[in-house]
Amino acid sequence: MYKGIREEELKNKVGTDWFNDYDTTEIIGNIDFCVFPKQASLFERIPLLWAEAKTGDFALTTMFVQLILTIGKARTFDKTIPPAFLGAFDFKKIAFLPYLNIQDIFYMNDFNWNVTPSNHDTKEFKLIKERIEKTLGQHSYVYYYSKDEKELKTFIKNNIAKASQVSKIKIGKNNFYPIYLRWLEYVKPIIDVNWEDLGKANILDSDFYLADLFVDDKDTNKIEDDQSIRSNLFVIFQNQGYKIAKENIRQLFDATITIRNKETYSQFWKRYKRPPIKEFQSYIIERRDLLVPQDIRERKGAFFTPRKWVELSQKYITDYLGENWQDEYYVWDCAAGTGNLLAGLTNKYNIYASTLDQADVSVMQQRIEHGANLLKSHVFQFDFLNDDFTKLPQSLQDIINDPEKRKKLVIYINPPYAETGSTKHKESKAGVSNETMIHKKLFDKMSTFSKRELYVQFLMRINSEIPTCKIANFSTLKNLQSSYFIEFREMFRAKLEKIFLVPADTFDNVRGKFPIGFFIWDSEKKERFEEIIADVYNANGEFIDQKKIFSYNNEKYINDWLRPTWNNIVGEIGFLACNSNDFQNQNGIFIEIAKKNKTSTYFKPIALSNLIESSIYYAVRHCIPATWLNDRDQFLHPNDNWKVDNEFHNDCLTYTLFNNDIQSLFGINHWIPFTEMEVDASEKFASSFMTDFINGKLKAVTADEKLFAEHLQIGVYDNTKREFSDEAKAVFDAGRELWKYYHSQPDVNVNASLYDIREYFQGRNDKGRMNSRSSDEKYTELIGDLRRSLNILAQKITPKIYEYEFLK
Repeated sequence: MYKGIREEELKNKVGTDWFNDYDTTEIIGNIDFCVFPKQASLFERIPLLWAEAKTGDFALTTMFVQLILTIGKARTFDKTIPPAFLGAFDFKKIAFLPYLNIQDIFYMNDFNWNVTPSNHDTKEFKLIKERIEKTLGQHSYVYYYSKDEKELKTFIKNNIAKASQVSKIKIGKNNFYPIYLRWLEYVKPIIDVNWEDLGKANILDSDFYLADLFVDDKDTNKIEDDQSIRSNLFVIFQNQGYKIAKENIRQLFDATITIRNKETYSQFWKRYKRPPIKEFQSYIIERRDLLVPQDIRERKGAFFTPRKWVELSQKYITDYLGENWQDEYYVWDCAAGTGNLLAGLTNKYNIYASTLDQADVSVMQQRIEHGANLLKSHVFQFDFLNDDFTKLPQSLQDIINDPEKRKKLVIYINPPYAETGSTKHKESKAGVSNETMIHKKLFDKMSTFSKRELYVQFLMRINSEIPTCKIANFSTLKNLQSSYFIEFREMFRAKLEKIFLVPADTFDNVRGKFPIGFFIWDSEKKERFEEIIADVYNANGEFIDQKKIFSYNNEKYINDWLRPTWNNIVGEIGFLACNSNDFQNQNGIFIEIAKKNKTSTYFKPIALSNLIESSIYYAVRHCIPATWLNDRDQFLHPNDNWKVDNEFHNDCLTYTLFNNDIQSLFGINHWIPFTEMEVDASEKFASSFMTDFINGKLKAVTADEKLFAEHLQIGVYDNTKREFSDEAKAVFDAGRELWKYYHSQPDVNVNASLYDIREYFQGRNDKGRMNSRSSDEKYTELIGDLRRSLNILAQKITPKIYEYEFLK
């Protein structure tokens, strides 16, 4: 409908043709297209739609990912109330997605938002794409301008129009912080109080905001009745003004702190339904730490430690140090944030808490006013990665400087997980970790990525400058397992005494499927980490298993094993994507007919000379599902016993043939596992490579080639007819029935791959993605049979993966 026009013209035409009743002239930041109500008052002028615009024919997922990265990079949702809908459109279609369905993405603090949104090859782009694909399939609305004109106009009338009506927004855990930022802009300036004097008494603007939140809209003179809420408020809203609730400083201020412009106040709170949703009230009170500027939280990389893991960590410390450890040991949380990790500790005279930001110190001081078991003199601002220890309280310096007392010091932390990224020309998040004093002092000679991690810098300073102390910390397992951290493991010498693992997504704003561990180290014992058995807990805090964790210090990896087979390749039949060696990169292991990404170093050729090794690689990487627990486990260079196990070779070949996404669209399909007669094909296949290979009809390896191959220590196979196990035969039988049923259909692609067959029966949705199921009952039965037989074969292959040491 709008083909061949420039982007600005496209946005103007979409605005005129579909949103003429709205204001589409204002642009927010780098967002392409915004829709506002016309002639709205200051507080009603809230965006209705933010959209990405493209002049070509783009996949909707791609457009939405770019929009999300644009919003997240600029923190646009922090600066203005977000719209009811996000959108994306090109020259022939437009789509809408309710903002609430993806808003949690913007609160990930283990995510690098500083990438270029238009670069579709970044890992961040791919991560967001993976996260939203299912959401788009379930919750988006897609309309084509030409054929869906009536439906599109109806949607805008019934949804965009209604979004413009002034309706109260419910306050919950995901929007109380953005509302606070808007409150700072409109309400704080009209509160008649000396903020500097209040700050000296540790009363912050966030206390007034919380006072506002817990007003009952039905009666603005009535505070929320829950006594536990009331007792945690330092300021309350009463008689159309504020009162200080802290007894010891109430007399320093007027009985009532007034509001200078009650109309502005009233108009602001008309937008929101108060008090917050009941189930989130305690959370909001507890998460005062979020009411600080976002850039500070990003710089710290900190996030909240769930109460259940705080309690479990203290149980593990008690089991290790003994029941009386709190009286016998000193505790210092040098990355305390607002101090929630210290909740439950009893001996306040032995506890120290420091944090990067004075705002967090103020929150801890407030908590002390309300009974937190800490001493004010032991709570202080301190930049652990930059400040000298002479800035510490003298009593803590005395502990650190005394060799015997230092042995009784427990550094108990959930340190920040922020890291700098790097490219060829620059580093992202510059200043986060690569400019700290500790980075320059301890890491300049290190060449790996480990020095970019803030938590690693914490561990290194502790180990270097507070020797012989105990360390009890939360962190990822990179420092134990990643190949990038080998140099760290050489330098960091301490004995890992205990560890438990929990799912990362149980932590605040962490969405990844990987383990976070709690470690107890004894730095008196100078050891390099090699291995340990960890306790494993599920998201509910229930013990479920034990897992052995390895360092991989002196290992070669599975890509090292396969690499020699890529030399002198002739007659490629496909390309294998060989991503990194761990489970977290399983989605990056696949086979293509053609190398679509010509610049990628990951795509390696497959031919007769390395088909078996490539199939083994593919099957080994996919037979065992990736989970949060094995996410960091590494695939290794195997021992030599795999070479003589022909049944293992053929099992892996079978698994690979019937469990890939090869598409005949991109070239000749050499991967058809049947002859034309076996599946009643209507015409001859373009290639008989795979059946010829299976039946030993291809050229055998020459003596010279064999000598060359043995020199490189790769497998060499006589090209004889292959014999398959019963489990592999069952897969072939199930696959044959599926292929035969496909070839009995009209207008089929005679050279179809398994992917093509699935696409034929399952079809694609409006977003261009293959549907997850088919209406054809016979096909559903046949594909189900194939998948069940493949699962049985995978279970047969799995023990060999460990026997041949592809995995430990």
